[in-house]
Amino acid sequence: MGRLTTGGTAIFLAIGGFLFGYDSGIIASTIVQPYFTAYMGTPNSAETGGIVSSFTGGAVLGAASISYLADRLGRKKTVFVGAVISVIGCALQGGAVNLAMVAVGRAIAGIAVGQLSSIVPMYCAEIATAQDRGKLSGLLQLMLSWGFFVAQWLGYGCFHVNSDFQWRFPLAFQVVPGLIMAGGVWFLQESPRWLMEHDRHDEAKIVLQKLHSTGHNDDFLQLEFEEIRDTIVAEKEVATVSWKQLLAKPSWRKRLFLGCGIQAFGQLSGINVINYYGNEIYKLLGIDTATSLKIVGISGALSIVYCVIGLWLLDRVGRIKPMIVATAGCALALLVNSVLSQYYVAGNEETMNPNGNALRAMVAMNFVFSFFFTMIGIITWVYPAEIFSTEIRARGNSLSTMSNWILNLIFAQFSPTALASVGFRYFYAFFVFNLCAVVCYIFLYPETAGRTLEQMDELFGDQLVPHALENPEKARAVMMERFGDGTETRQAV
Repeated sequence: MGRLTTGGTAIFLAIGGFLFGYDSGIIASTIVQPYFTAYMGTPNSAETGGIVSSFTGGAVLGAASISYLADRLGRKKTVFVGAVISVIGCALQGGAVNLAMVAVGRAIAGIAVGQLSSIVPMYCAEIATAQDRGKLSGLLQLMLSWGFFVAQWLGYGCFHVNSDFQWRFPLAFQVVPGLIMAGGVWFLQESPRWLMEHDRHDEAKIVLQKLHSTGHNDDFLQLEFEEIRDTIVAEKEVATVSWKQLLAKPSWRKRLFLGCGIQAFGQLSGINVINYYGNEIYKLLGIDTATSLKIVGISGALSIVYCVIGLWLLDRVGRIKPMIVATAGCALALLVNSVLSQYYVAGNEETMNPNGNALRAMVAMNFVFSFFFTMIGIITWVYPAEIFSTEIRARGNSLSTMSNWILNLIFAQFSPTALASVGFRYFYAFFVFNLCAVVCYIFLYPETAGRTLEQMDELFGDQLVPHALENPEKARAVMMERFGDGTETRQAV
């Protein structure tokens, strides 16, 4: 039986975010470490690209698997599966004897991260109260930032080691968070909503009492239980979940569109591309590799501070207003960089004397972009995890996360070519994408903060029963009329 409260559970689950950030970040320093290139025979650009993109390809498959695993095994066992897979993939990387072994290990680790990036926000959303759901689900992004931070500074530290330890230890270290998750997940509570979905009402009620007893009285806990139970029972009564039904039912289709859209806009912001091109800017400035790694490490440290502030704000100011401001900020930062590059940097390439002030301003804009992207990074994980009803949450969140990873894979493959062809003018496209996102957030995305997961049906026009936390007497009257006193549902109260 699990022993951790809601906050402790969410913090533990966020280790999956650390694994995500570390796995994604460590490869950038590994592939340029001298002992790695010497051991692997100086990989060419195609081989290096294969190592990097194999991780993203695996993540697409991992996210897709959540549509089955999360409903079949439950949230807790699915986390265990992802953790075990990560240990296998990371061990292969640390013990690799050739590039193929590194790529395979990266692909396997990518499967695990794809699974965890989908299941962790969903799991946290299902165990949290409405007042805390944003910050708890958003812990994934905070720990992702910590993972990047550790990867950046560990890579920098190992750069000064003169042996194969320089690259083997950073890759092997990835095993540690996976082992912690695989062992510790058994001390967690299963999602009460998954338990109710599988008609384990008594267990669900006990779990809710353990998770939410601090700060809430017995009346609240009873009403919360009734609201979750009533909504799930009503949904199961009127709908059979299938892939066809997911697309055919208008309210479900709208939720899927919004979930996939917000994840896609996260990638269309240009985050991964600007991280790539940042290294090119540092080279133009004449910054050596070691100093460049320091700058990236400072940026990573600042992103942690930004995330803490963002999580504090999230349940106070909502989801959509911060997304509008953050996306507009990213758009403007990219526009400034594109203009500076076109008129003050690229225009001077023939003389090999680009404008130094413009280059420094471009570096500063990278930091500005990182600041604004923080809220986007948090909310793109939180929003899809909370808008789907229980019976379609696994499938909906799986498809939403897949849209993120698929675009990630596409940009990873094509961005180097685009940047080589048109330079920073490439970012005019992302400026437009961000403007489109702002318009969509203003006119299409409803605010979800402050509502329970069951109360999301009010936003999408498919509410089936009154909500017990809002109107307990009416909710009980409707359920009594539907099921009477003798049904299994009423006996479970």
